[in-house]
Amino acid sequence: MENTLTEEKKSGLSAGENANNSLGTLHPAADLRTRVVRSGFWVFALRITDRLCRLARTIVLARILAPADFGLFGIALLAMSALETFSQTGFNAALIQKKEDTKSYLDTAWTVQAIRGILLALIAFAIAPYVAAFFDAPAAKPILQVIAFSVLLGGFSNIGVMYFQKELEFRKLFVLSLSSTLADIGVAITAAVLLRSVWALVFGLLASTLVRTVVSYLIHPYRPRLAFSKQQFKELFGFGKWILGSSILIFLLTHGDDALVGKVLGVSALGFYQLAYRLSNMPATEITHVISQVTFPAYSKLQDNLPRLREAYLKVLQITAFLSFLIAGLIFVLAPEFTQIFLGEKWMPMVPAMQVLCILGGLRSIVATMGPVFYSTGNPKIGTQLSIMQLLIMVTLIYPLTMKWGIVGTSLVVVLTNLASSWGLKKTLDLIKCKLTTFCQKLLYPLLGSSIMYVLLQFTKNMVDVNWANLSLLVIFGIAVYLLTIYLLDTKIYSCGLIENIGSLKKTLSTK
Repeated sequence: MENTLTEEKKSGLSAGENANNSLGTLHPAADLRTRVVRSGFWVFALRITDRLCRLARTIVLARILAPADFGLFGIALLAMSALETFSQTGFNAALIQKKEDTKSYLDTAWTVQAIRGILLALIAFAIAPYVAAFFDAPAAKPILQVIAFSVLLGGFSNIGVMYFQKELEFRKLFVLSLSSTLADIGVAITAAVLLRSVWALVFGLLASTLVRTVVSYLIHPYRPRLAFSKQQFKELFGFGKWILGSSILIFLLTHGDDALVGKVLGVSALGFYQLAYRLSNMPATEITHVISQVTFPAYSKLQDNLPRLREAYLKVLQITAFLSFLIAGLIFVLAPEFTQIFLGEKWMPMVPAMQVLCILGGLRSIVATMGPVFYSTGNPKIGTQLSIMQLLIMVTLIYPLTMKWGIVGTSLVVVLTNLASSWGLKKTLDLIKCKLTTFCQKLLYPLLGSSIMYVLLQFTKNMVDVNWANLSLLVIFGIAVYLLTIYLLDTKIYSCGLIENIGSLKKTLSTK
């Protein structure tokens, strides 16, 4: 959600003024590199904790609910996401990117955020019958109307928490995000056991948003007020308009496939596709979340120091590839066994699409390292231009391939659209003055490690009867093979700096 503030007119200190005095002063003397690494640790710890909790939630709910339930919920979320995307202001990104003091902007941004939340809720409630009719899913109407309250609640969340990201205070964001996740899990699973319907997913979402909004005020002292400055709005939107354009294009890229599957193939197929996408893209959605949250504010502080920005980017790229290729490889080779054991036979039709989408997961994690460079250097339009190219590819291919191969065809299209990112790569390397060979070198060993891991895991699993215990052993074996392969390549063949990079992260984290 977006947010913002006006200057105080009285000399006495209010609660809001006390908060303002503390904004932007977190750890002013701290070493940026140490703060970035520690912030990355907290974000990654949050994402790992959050994803493990949500994975457990997904397994439980998938056992209780039907694919059609997930499809209905997906239709409602798709409509809600469309409304949110097409009204995106980009104010948060603008506030983070600005190097000067942004205290005086907060009330304006929060006022816009609150009004936006009210309008979106009203619009969602009104269009619900038409969305249900479009997808020929009458049950989606009340679901979307109830979900509208989630956006209304979120519009009133505390804008002060934006400073946690701006000043790399991700330990506090850990508390904020984890509290909402636990509320979602607790309510959704309880409701699923009692109701055994799609409403379990809906009530979980509402609980998550309510808790997140309440905790945002408990965890940060700033208290927003209704106020509006036309000049501040224009200034923030001058940067944010590119975020809006990029957000719309990214929405079409990431949800256009959902809309087509739901419309052409039906609600159950949408349930299969969305769960396959969610599970297979864990390396992209989790690791890239860490990347964007930490590197955007960090790169913004380095935007005037090109050598340090380039060095930071290459280190982030290498660590990203190291983590994401491992996870994507494990999911790809063990997808059939995981689905059979934990989700059940009814979910097996999604496995081929899930394996295709694993390729997308690894690819997206690399592509996501580029966005923070564009935004932090004041070039958000490059991301928008890249998204336009990808959207043209998707529009051309998605219908014929979906009709020919179902959700597997849809999965192939989204992989192909991300291969168009080579133009974005060129722009990134130009901005940081980096050679293509240096970029490729950072990816080589993780790619080789995941390839060798795949071959050995594929051979091993065909020799054993895979149950949950053996699946756990296969995961451990795969990780060991991957780590050993990279260690031998980096220390015995040719050093590309990966082991040294990991070691420097460990050293920074352990520094008091």
